[in-house]
Amino acid sequence: MNKIFKTMALAFFAMTLSTNTNAQKDYNPIPSSVQMLNIAPEARGTAMGDAGVASTPDINSQHWNPAKYAFMDSKTGVSVSITPWLRSLVSDINLFYMAGYYKIDQRNNVSASVRYFSLGDLVFYNETGDEQGTYKPNEFAIDAAYSLKLSNYWSGSVALRYIHSDLGFQQEDDSYSAGNAAAADLAFYFKKQIKVDKGRTADVMFGVNVSNIGTKITYDDGNTNEYLPANLKIGGGFWYDIDTYNRIGAAIDINKLLVPTPTYRYDDGEDGDDAYTRRMKYYDKSVIGSIFTSFGDAPNGAREELQEIDVMGGLEYTYNNIFSARGGYHFNHENKGNLRYATVGLGVKYKMLNVDASYIFTVGQANNNSALANTVRITLGFDLGQVIKK
Repeated sequence: MNKIFKTMALAFFAMTLSTNTNAQKDYNPIPSSVQMLNIAPEARGTAMGDAGVASTPDINSQHWNPAKYAFMDSKTGVSVSITPWLRSLVSDINLFYMAGYYKIDQRNNVSASVRYFSLGDLVFYNETGDEQGTYKPNEFAIDAAYSLKLSNYWSGSVALRYIHSDLGFQQEDDSYSAGNAAAADLAFYFKKQIKVDKGRTADVMFGVNVSNIGTKITYDDGNTNEYLPANLKIGGGFWYDIDTYNRIGAAIDINKLLVPTPTYRYDDGEDGDDAYTRRMKYYDKSVIGSIFTSFGDAPNGAREELQEIDVMGGLEYTYNNIFSARGGYHFNHENKGNLRYATVGLGVKYKMLNVDASYIFTVGQANNNSALANTVRITLGFDLGQVIKK
């Protein structure tokens, strides 16, 4: 029976979250499956350091906080985005994303999105090193959301998601199967316009999104059930009208994976069998139970729990609602992946068309050769409300 190297497929996914080669004793990142759900798929939010749960509403709110759609001015819109991923390593990994929304009336809104992650060509080998063929692994997720304007200032949303993950590896007993899972998001959004000095106005926002709460996913017929990247994102935003033509805004998010912290290591002195047993026990927790214990299960206590909180923030300047310039920063602790980078981006709006782009600069000595360096995202948005009669 051919032995396919499963680690080859998983290596690509590990690089989507962490490029740290830190071997320190305290290095303990949190593992989860379907890492594409953690990749921000569109250009505006990523240009602001991946802060978007409480920014001003736009067509791509589905990923950050679908409750924001309740405050959209236009009746409907769609967008398409492409992210060439890990371009410093390979040339055939891409993330494609499409989102859209429709305002049924002043209070009720529906939205949906599709993301497709192509992992390029993956060469398989047997245990003697002989090439066994090439596979094209891929993943996709489809979701739909309903958002309701609860009051003049508050809205809420529920999203449902179907996830399919086909990494293309198999076990020695041919027990491999593509993984399938279902998940849900619960989100809230607050937006209020306030008067500032000399009659100028500003928008104050607050948002929270609990996402990817759902079933576990398996690739080996249920022998191992891995966690989805359940996630809590909380943020605030402030957008200020300097004058008739100029507007500036700021957003900051904090992010916490609702996944248990590992207590096992393969390099802690245990033999392989004992480490494997502990790893399997790690995945035995229930989804709901693991969410609650994730706030207090870190082996090093409160210090490590705080290390599991990512912070991201960004600024946006807009001129005459036509041109926008953005910048931001994403911080992830060195013991949890050391994923740190600065971001910049531009946006142009012409009639019904929005074009946004973002770019990543990795930060710090450990990230100088990061696979995330030079990542570019492009998003095209179409404000269909201008051509559809309200």
